[in-house]
Amino acid sequence: MKSRVIIVDDHPIFRMGMAELLNQEKDFVVCGLAEDIASARKVITENLPELAIVDITLAGDNGLDLVKELTTQKNPLLILVLSMHDEQVWAERAIRAGARGYIMKKEASDNVITALRDIRAGKIHVSAKIMEKLLGRLQLKTDTPASRTVDLLTDRELEVFRLLGAGLSTREIADQMKLGIKTIGTYRDRVKQKLGIKTAAELIRRAVLWTEQEFSNSTEPGDVG
Repeated sequence: MKSRVIIVDDHPIFRMGMAELLNQEKDFVVCGLAEDIASARKVITENLPELAIVDITLAGDNGLDLVKELTTQKNPLLILVLSMHDEQVWAERAIRAGARGYIMKKEASDNVITALRDIRAGKIHVSAKIMEKLLGRLQLKTDTPASRTVDLLTDRELEVFRLLGAGLSTREIADQMKLGIKTIGTYRDRVKQKLGIKTAAELIRRAVLWTEQEFSNSTEPGDVG
């Protein structure tokens, strides 16, 4: 019997390409496509998939919110997060949100089938580097960051930081995240406090530098320290 899969991604060409790849396999069938949380809910209700492939950045939504929703419902889905974002920053957050695996898009064509089969078999699928990091956290039983890094930020705070680095204003971030301007301002203040940033100008500078580095890590092959 084929496992039914839904693909949630805001890029139509990627959705179609991934669907074609999965439908060629004997044990998978794509039963629906969605670009945001609302359309994903509708497709899931109508088609009852067992697995979901979810991107972090959706059309006006944060994919981790969908991951949390789908893994805490009465009949939870098995979720693989497939994203362009650097796994060093986002993989652990995805697993904490309830996902069973994380793959970067640049590795998708080689690993997605194996990842889905691992998840279906009850395993966690992440890179060896991320698995070592997760096991290290379990052994320490606590997070002990050596310096002020984005690991200190909540998912919402990190999303605000990322969007600042992408050049969005506070109002534009509020519109995209469907939150009030004052709420975004509060998140900005928390980010500054956690990262030891004193001024708004320094916050923007740090956000831009971090976003550029994340983009570089997500598109260039090789080991990143």
